[in-house]
Amino acid sequence: MEAAIDDQEPRSVSDQPRLAAWIWRPWYAKLWWTSIPIWWLGMAVATRVSSLEALYGSALAGYLDILFFPMTALMVLGVGYVRERLDGFVQPGDGTPLSDEEEEEALYRRRALEEHDRWAKRWRAGFDPADPRSGPLWIGNPLNPTNPGHINPHTGKFNAS
Repeated sequence: MEAAIDDQEPRSVSDQPRLAAWIWRPWYAKLWWTSIPIWWLGMAVATRVSSLEALYGSALAGYLDILFFPMTALMVLGVGYVRERLDGFVQPGDGTPLSDEEEEEALYRRRALEEHDRWAKRWRAGFDPADPRSGPLWIGNPLNPTNPGHINPHTGKFNAS
């Protein structure tokens, strides 16, 4: 088991992805960063030119303001960088099978999670007025078909009991 841990070599700082590679280098990033100041300069000019004022005052311009906001570009272009950084934390396994103890522990955890899910579903049913397992909440609920105040959603009439 120790050999598997020792086989993994630590990544050097130079192997880690650089943020600038994702935000500035791709062609679409360069195009986006170039169009941002052009958009905002056009908006400044639109205060003096009436023909541009109609464009920059439209609803489409509101959406383009968000598209050409520098923080939007930073967040969208940084997604690839964050994904690559997070992928760097996960190392590929060496393909060795689990030992008997590890397999038993994994089975125990899976069964414990399944039991917890069943318990949580039963617990939630006790507080759901539309679930018959909730007892008093179900008895007085107008959705209960045995309730005298039940209105059939298909016919719109009261229960005939």
